[in-house]
Amino acid sequence: MGDARSLGPCPVCGRAMIDGPSVDRHHWVPRSKGGREIDSLHVVCHRMIHRLFNEGELATAYADPEAVRAHPEIGRFVAWVRRKPADYVDWPKEPRKRR
Repeated sequence: MGDARSLGPCPVCGRAMIDGPSVDRHHWVPRSKGGREIDSLHVVCHRMIHRLFNEGELATAYADPEAVRAHPEIGRFVAWVRRKPADYVDWPKEPRKRR
């Protein structure tokens, strides 16, 4: 069994990332909007970002980790996912419907 390679903290949830199937690559500005820069982050965090934001929102209002973390739904998600192990992979719950 090989040693797991640490990739540092996830820019969304802050948990350690371990190279493997629990880590994905994310364009903060979608490629369709001209984005080229990518970061590694947890698959579950990546899925939550794309569940909450469309490509236009990602390109303008949520084009960096600080802006994403400031969103209230992401804040609730991060509080939940921080209790999970670094290699946790699952679909996040549906966000609450906005009233």
